[in-house]
Amino acid sequence: MKKLKGRHELKHYINYADMLQIRSRLPHVASLDKNAIEGNGYRVRSLYFDNYSDKALREKNDGVDNREKFRLRYYNENTGYIGLEKKSKRNGICFKEKAKITKQQCECLLNGDIEILKQIDNPLCMELYTKILYQQLRPKNIVEYWREPYVYPAGNVRVTLDYDIRTDLNPHNFLSPESISIPITNAYILEVKYDNYLPEIIRGMVSLSNRRSTSFSKYAIARII
Repeated sequence: MKKLKGRHELKHYINYADMLQIRSRLPHVASLDKNAIEGNGYRVRSLYFDNYSDKALREKNDGVDNREKFRLRYYNENTGYIGLEKKSKRNGICFKEKAKITKQQCECLLNGDIEILKQIDNPLCMELYTKILYQQLRPKNIVEYWREPYVYPAGNVRVTLDYDIRTDLNPHNFLSPESISIPITNAYILEVKYDNYLPEIIRGMVSLSNRRSTSFSKYAIARII
């Protein structure tokens, strides 16, 4: 089995002025991700799993170091590719595992037919199947937002600006991006991901006074709403 490679991940709540400041700096040293559309980004739509005691939410808000969460995700309203993802954090390092599922398989899962996971030849699907049974994980809520992604080759750096964040409390709307969602106002998030080191030039580009790294996430914001 291929060993997962972890990455460092920093998140900061910022305001609109911060975003404009960072957006004006980054293009001078970093490039837009090749998947960006309409000149500056793409739409992300995710459905998160949690249990009845909100295990994933509580561990995220409490900053628990060894934690994990599962989600389904697709981009730009294109349900032709839906990813099942598991994000985990161990000893301060973030890991991500992925498996592709079809729209039909996703529909089955949303309708409570978890046996469909056993038919997918991927260990991540079997892990989710097991944790649905023993941890009582369930689709919880939808989070959607616009993402501006920038990349810098040294250190394999990825800087993203996320905004226009919205949530939908009905998991069955996941495959219907036109469904009515609740906007989360004045929410802007800066994320910086890198491998072994963060180059000083990028550190300077994203440096903001009075902004601290946070354990909160878009999922946590949406659940609070």
